[in-house]
Amino acid sequence: MTQEQDIRNAVEVLRRGGVILYPTDTVWGIGCDATNAEAVKRVYEIKQRDDSKALICLVDSDARLQRYVRNVPDVAWQLIDCIEKPTTLILDGAVNLAPNLIAEDGSIGIRITKEAFSHELCYRFQKALVSTSANISGEPAAQNYRDIDPRIIEQVDYVCWTRRQEHQPHTPSSIIKLTHDGVIEIIRK
Repeated sequence: MTQEQDIRNAVEVLRRGGVILYPTDTVWGIGCDATNAEAVKRVYEIKQRDDSKALICLVDSDARLQRYVRNVPDVAWQLIDCIEKPTTLILDGAVNLAPNLIAEDGSIGIRITKEAFSHELCYRFQKALVSTSANISGEPAAQNYRDIDPRIIEQVDYVCWTRRQEHQPHTPSSIIKLTHDGVIEIIRK
């Protein structure tokens, strides 16, 4: 299967409210339409994770980021411009997302992906995409496809073919929380 066909198949499943497994700019992820509360609920169930722990979203561009965060602070743009490693920003003022995706304080973890496959997937889908590590809550993140628990594979609607053969180390993103009052907190290096 070509990468083009893989992306088309994944987007079709996402548009129907389905859940996918896909390679990201970091580890393998469980994904769904970040605006669809029912799909988000399924992701929490698959991960066996308490829905009080917010999930991360991926987007493909600055413009798409601005669709989901009311006021992106200047420091966020500076970080996006200069950081090389995939970095998730936790930003206040989440909007236009499934309510069960937004943290109790109104924030959202969001990252602009530059990796070819996940970037193209987000671009074609034209919406934010949930991106939570493909593991049962509390277990290690799946660095490669072969690391994914079969229980997760059985519960999703589509498993991407791209990068399944890969066997190399991948690490989760750095996470930096930026509050509207200018506080910067490093959650994960």
